[in-house]
Amino acid sequence: AAVAASWNPELARKMGEAIAKECIAAGVDVLLAPGVNIKRSPLCGRNFEYFSEDPFVSGVFGAAFVQGVQSLGVGCCVKHYAVNSNENFRFIGDSVVDERALREIYLRAFENVVKEARPYAVMCSYNKVNGVHASQNRRLLTDILRKEWGFDGAVVTDWGATCDRVEGVLAGCDLDMPGGVWHNRKSIIEAAGSGKLPMPVLDESVNRVLTLIDRCSGAAAAEPDFAEHAKLSCDIAKESAVLLKNDGTLPLSGKEKLLVVGEMFENMRYQGAGSSLVQPTGVVTPRDAFDRRGIPYRYERGYRTFPAERDAALEQAALAAAGEAEVVLFFGGLTDFEESEGFDRDHMRLGGNQAELLQALIATGKKVVLVLFTGAPVEMPFFAGLSAALDMVLPGMHGGEAAAALLLGEVSPSGKLAESWPIRLEDTSCFADYNRGPVSRYYESVYVGYRFYDKAGTKLLFPFGYGLSYTDFRYDKMTVRRQGGRIVVSADITNIGRRGGAEVVQLYARHTDSDLFRPDKELRAFAKVRLSPGETRRVELAFKLSDLSVWHAARRQWVLENGVYELMLAASSADVRLRAALTVVEGERITE
Repeated sequence: AAVAASWNPELARKMGEAIAKECIAAGVDVLLAPGVNIKRSPLCGRNFEYFSEDPFVSGVFGAAFVQGVQSLGVGCCVKHYAVNSNENFRFIGDSVVDERALREIYLRAFENVVKEARPYAVMCSYNKVNGVHASQNRRLLTDILRKEWGFDGAVVTDWGATCDRVEGVLAGCDLDMPGGVWHNRKSIIEAAGSGKLPMPVLDESVNRVLTLIDRCSGAAAAEPDFAEHAKLSCDIAKESAVLLKNDGTLPLSGKEKLLVVGEMFENMRYQGAGSSLVQPTGVVTPRDAFDRRGIPYRYERGYRTFPAERDAALEQAALAAAGEAEVVLFFGGLTDFEESEGFDRDHMRLGGNQAELLQALIATGKKVVLVLFTGAPVEMPFFAGLSAALDMVLPGMHGGEAAAALLLGEVSPSGKLAESWPIRLEDTSCFADYNRGPVSRYYESVYVGYRFYDKAGTKLLFPFGYGLSYTDFRYDKMTVRRQGGRIVVSADITNIGRRGGAEVVQLYARHTDSDLFRPDKELRAFAKVRLSPGETRRVELAFKLSDLSVWHAARRQWVLENGVYELMLAASSADVRLRAALTVVEGERITE
């Protein structure tokens, strides 16, 4: 979640390379990553492992990560294929989704990763997709993945996702994990003997596993530079943090009378919970980073992350100390007991022990700055009273150093949200359906994330692609040109502030007169540009004309719709700066 908020795919590639070196040192041949599932709801307990609500962003970052890992001969297993959007019913769930949503939203990131990065393996998910378990879904595993996209790797089950082992092999599922299940082995032997499982089909599956072994035997020796990897994690955290609000209180000078409140100041939450847990070589908390700089502050714990009940003594101590402070820094977020693999959140609220204390601190009239550690959006009924808010997402082992550098202005925030933040849970597109039972009916179709909020006119806390900086940027002189089968959009971006910084320029497209149901706009390209104060740079963004196509369910193919498209350069999905028209005549007029 954090690296996607950087909007810098090169960081994902570098992260992949670093992880590959550590894999080689640890004797790991295949990394069970990346997860490119779509964030259908903010409640999904595993959203911190996924990149975005947008399939284009997920596909770009997923491909970059795979390229980084596999450049050193370590394989990637892209997961969880497919339409795996919740944890509560993941073993028995059935994701019922229409053809357009399946292709345009839920499969598109996988398609991009497979075609651009050629991963060694793909992991099928636990759930059924339209009534058929993913582990034995021939349409997903063979017809689409292999025949249509050209995937030549192995398909691996999620741990314990096998339902019928023979049906799985027939469908194109090669490796049963974690393996060692005699019943599954016996069923293959019996089916091969009876002819139910033809030997050529079994041989083909075995050959794919042998090919995986062969591919993983070529990794060169690599000695990880753990200090350099820690620095990389810090660089990623600095570039991924999102400044949500600022009335000028940030950056801090370091000379303010600071009161620091919140256990996460000294016990920072830097990673998600579940099977993705790692043991880092070292952790730098915000407290470590402040102390190394010699920043004067008073610290009050204020709350405990566990147990989560309110502690009157801790709260009163924090409120009493606020009287002497000029600025209150509140460090908080979601805990492992609120956000983890294996279960979904029931709500979007911060814990009451944090939210109530925040409200009380705001009521003192002091400037309150919130520093968040959370892998998913949270409701903020207290937002209007904050002077500033910085979302660190889940920033990794040196997230505390990154937080200090950002708060003190050593680095200007440049992250932007890769998912929309609704004001309340009831505003989300799948609220009426999400986790109501084992059958998930994707009624909202293609209207996921900003695609829904745009169409519904929903007021959001923060839109997709949103993020502030310590400087400002101006967009000028937009041009559009065709280059073969590509559309190239250019504009001048100028840093009009007094600090250096980086802007994420986002390119959206919309059909202005379609007879189909289509999102109001969709992201087609983005670029991150770094600018010194007063500097102007010409930025170029491009996409394939075919990327404007929609999936025609009846014909089961992508179709480019003719007509006039509006191209928009934007600072977020809700902040369009420049517009231009593009007329498409290479396709066809679609009426149904």
